[in-house]
Amino acid sequence: MALLQGTRLLEEARISVPRLTAEVLLAYALRRERTFLFGHPEHELSEIEWLHYGRYLHQRLEGMPTQYITKTQEFYGRPFRVTPDVLIPRPETEHVIEASLAAGKSARRILDVGCGSGAIAVTLQLETGAEVIGTDVSFEALQVAAVNASNLGARISLIHCDLDSALRDQSIDVLVSNPPYVPDAELSGLSREVRDYEPRIALTSGPTGFEIYERLIAGARRVLRPRGHLILELGYNSSDRVVRMLEGRFDNVRLDADLAGIPRVVSCQLPH
Repeated sequence: MALLQGTRLLEEARISVPRLTAEVLLAYALRRERTFLFGHPEHELSEIEWLHYGRYLHQRLEGMPTQYITKTQEFYGRPFRVTPDVLIPRPETEHVIEASLAAGKSARRILDVGCGSGAIAVTLQLETGAEVIGTDVSFEALQVAAVNASNLGARISLIHCDLDSALRDQSIDVLVSNPPYVPDAELSGLSREVRDYEPRIALTSGPTGFEIYERLIAGARRVLRPRGHLILELGYNSSDRVVRMLEGRFDNVRLDADLAGIPRVVSCQLPH
């Protein structure tokens, strides 16, 4: 009954995937896994469970992303804590992980600039065993990343600084980043879940959306060791301009597309 009621409310509000969303919120209200719902259809909610479920449904109807309600998002097969202080990790960003693993097989020191929740930094440390550093200008984001590193058993160093400003010259083998790339003028056109709830500092960097790319590319030339790798996530329709920024400054520039055929990641290598 509770699941049907929640699904109907979400459908009427035109919330995407209403049935799945209702299942996730109900399971969270019960403090159970979703599988519990299917194995115990006869379960009657207690008063406190109804209160929790009703509150979560109301928050979702108001536009709050499900991940911020449940405080969890899976990334690369692992559960990450997320709060409104960090961007919700997207499946597309897993392409950044794949590109980083391919490029930096023997990397000893990896830097994740603008690490947010720590999804990239934690994943790369666990997958490679390398020394991994995450930086962010948001102290609140670094707190979330620290929780994720602790929960998942990753050994990463976290630094509160602007981009790579705290790193020594030629000290990094792989620099990876999912930078803010939405132009200021396009922010209002984003879905309300993104526009009204995710941190603006993680979405947009200025009028063009390329401001952080320019600074990252300049910084990478300073902190990367010779033949070090730079790997960046790309915004929609940004690949041509970012590739032009890299030409003549980096070797082996390569684009990797997502399942929709959209260039999602650019990889390149610092010359000797």
